[in-house]
Amino acid sequence: MDLPTLQAQRRLLVRQKITMMVNRYVVHLEQPDGSEGPMVAFAEQKRMAFKEQVTLYTDDTRQFVLAGFKARKVIDLGSGYDILDHAGQPIGFFKKEFAASLIRSTWHFQQPGMTTFTGQERNVFVSLLRRFVDSLSWLPYHFDFKAGAQIAFSVDRKWGLRDRYLVDIQDPRLDRRLVIAMAVALDALQAR
Repeated sequence: MDLPTLQAQRRLLVRQKITMMVNRYVVHLEQPDGSEGPMVAFAEQKRMAFKEQVTLYTDDTRQFVLAGFKARKVIDLGSGYDILDHAGQPIGFFKKEFAASLIRSTWHFQQPGMTTFTGQERNVFVSLLRRFVDSLSWLPYHFDFKAGAQIAFSVDRKWGLRDRYLVDIQDPRLDRRLVIAMAVALDALQAR
């Protein structure tokens, strides 16, 4: 799928596939009936990698890079992640705010030329349950990324045996590659 067509999309579906050595993420467009449409991204995250890096491909053949994200530092979890385009050039940034995340997970997301968006779990009660009762870490969550009161995009983890996410994009200016990277990162990095 070309970038202008991807950029026109308002809703994406993300599905995680767990395997022995890697977590796989498949991103699809949503069909009018809510089912999965064409694949727009595929990613694999190696477990226990020394420095976190995830590459997003245009599909599961892994021939063409769409984007990716990479930790700025090896150990410092608060340093953040650069989002890179297909040529490895920075196109955005995100990081987890650890102090605010003790009660409710909080992320900051930046796209050049735009304000910083803050993404925070909507439900404090669910956040606390997931955080302090290990057996409830599977509970669904909902993140709204906002600048002030205006929601730019949302990531909603759905109920089910496998991790599935609905990504709603309200701000048409947002680079969809950045939104996809952030949605994958929420699953891949949430527990860190």
